[in-house]
Amino acid sequence: MRIVFMGTPYFAAVVLRALSHGGYAPSLVVSQPDRPKGRGCRLCPTPVHETANELGLPITQPPKLDEAAFRAIADVKPDVIAVAAYGKFLRKNLLDLPPRGCINAHASLLPKYRGAAPINWAIIHGEKIAGVTIMKMDEGMDSGPTSLRSEVPISNEDTAETLTQKMADVAASLMVEAMQKLERGEVRFEPQDHAAATLAPMLKKEDGVIDWTRSAESIDRLIRGVTPWPGAQTTLRGKRLKIVKARAVSDVGAEPGVITRADADGLLVGAGTGSLQLLEVQLEGKKCMDVGCFLCGMPIKSGQVLGQ
Repeated sequence: MRIVFMGTPYFAAVVLRALSHGGYAPSLVVSQPDRPKGRGCRLCPTPVHETANELGLPITQPPKLDEAAFRAIADVKPDVIAVAAYGKFLRKNLLDLPPRGCINAHASLLPKYRGAAPINWAIIHGEKIAGVTIMKMDEGMDSGPTSLRSEVPISNEDTAETLTQKMADVAASLMVEAMQKLERGEVRFEPQDHAAATLAPMLKKEDGVIDWTRSAESIDRLIRGVTPWPGAQTTLRGKRLKIVKARAVSDVGAEPGVITRADADGLLVGAGTGSLQLLEVQLEGKKCMDVGCFLCGMPIKSGQVLGQ
């Protein structure tokens, strides 16, 4: 069975490795182009690019899924295209190309959380269970018929980063199983209940801005859901303050955004309901550090207000 694999980030790289080790090494890997990162804007390979090189797999990174990209994929004559977090819509000509379809590992229990950031929004919305679904792609956004699925519990400590790691391992196992069943003609797809669909749109930087009038629990979920990107942020003395780690506590009586305690045990900040204990922060232009170290270089008194 000839396979083309399409994916870009860490989540996809884990799936690619599992396919290769499971006897389903792709004939071609397709990833988005490498991007500049860091202050020096050094060009960095995507995780899938790195993994393909490590495994000795041929890879192409077209800027667009145009006719030239289509021809490069079509020349492989794939029986199936396996997709995991590629990051762009596939056109109909590509969806119709492989006789066994385009099979996607999506990081949610479809039809919930269709879209680019299902893991983030599941945490932000307070879900207790996430999961991975194997689906056959159509022209809609994650709307195709589904097959295999597996649940993944969300802990109260999970960030988008840690949950992605868990979900990637599950997605890898499911994709290998899907290829096995597809090869044997045993895979079955069922239509989704479109009326039950919810959306998980791509995150924007402003999604990480903290609204201190919300409950401490919801702010804690936001912080975890946008870690590592775009990161939860507020302001302190006119500078951006990134909140890396925090914990909701049941203190009452504090006004939203008002610091009520600042010591080695953490910064305590009032919220709409309860308070938030800040544990790790990063001030604009500085490194991330625990609050004890932060307060050594930035003395703070009770009564100061965040977000102004």
